[in-house]
Amino acid sequence: MSQANVCNFNTPQAIAKALNGMEYPLTIPKTIADAARISGVVIVYGASDDLIELDGAIRDEFGCYDGGAIKVDAKGVLRDWGSVKDDGDKAEIAEWLERDKTAKEIKAIWEPAEPTGASWAYETSIPHTTFDVMEDGQIYCRAIAFNLSDLSVLQVQHAMQRAQQPVTSA
Repeated sequence: MSQANVCNFNTPQAIAKALNGMEYPLTIPKTIADAARISGVVIVYGASDDLIELDGAIRDEFGCYDGGAIKVDAKGVLRDWGSVKDDGDKAEIAEWLERDKTAKEIKAIWEPAEPTGASWAYETSIPHTTFDVMEDGQIYCRAIAFNLSDLSVLQVQHAMQRAQQPVTSA
């Protein structure tokens, strides 16, 4: 990929602008997906009636029939707590519990009230930009794009807050 292409698509805003209005099923052009990955931008959108798709800096998909939620941090998507609790060893459980302290939820909303008639929309406290994926002239999905580095900042802030707490002796 040329440096010029990365520069053109190196922010969530630029990526959202490029993807806005594309038709469902969304196929993100390779130049945009590669630029998002290199620039640390995560693209979140819906597919079918049961999937949340992530592309760019995180590439994954999760089942969320009738809606659902995932948690993300600077390292990526956290596994479902139930599977970690049931199948994880002590180290995996400890890591999940530590990551969960700063992880942010992305809620996938099936048939949201807004935008009217859409199949999918997303809610999160992560700073993000939205864009619309269309189907036959109607909004199919109100998708989002965000900087993975914003999650790193949250982890640093959390660590600083913990460092400032008084130490108690037993």
